[in-house]
Amino acid sequence: MAKDVELEFHGTISLLRPLTPEATSRINENIPDDAQWFGGALAVEPRYCPGIVAGMIDDGLAVYIGEDLVTRAS
Repeated sequence: MAKDVELEFHGTISLLRPLTPEATSRINENIPDDAQWFGGALAVEPRYCPGIVAGMIDDGLAVYIGEDLVTRAS
């Protein structure tokens, strides 16, 4: 499965890096315009990642941490 989004943890900040046009569109449609970006990645507090990632997975995007596919627990 191709990577749509890569999730990186950096202590007090997490980066969600869109890698496909679909991932970029999903972020643009669902994340506020005043969101913070860092080097092409959406910068978010770690506590918000589970909800954002779950929404991305529900929308059919493949989210990875490194080479590991993130799945949503049922």
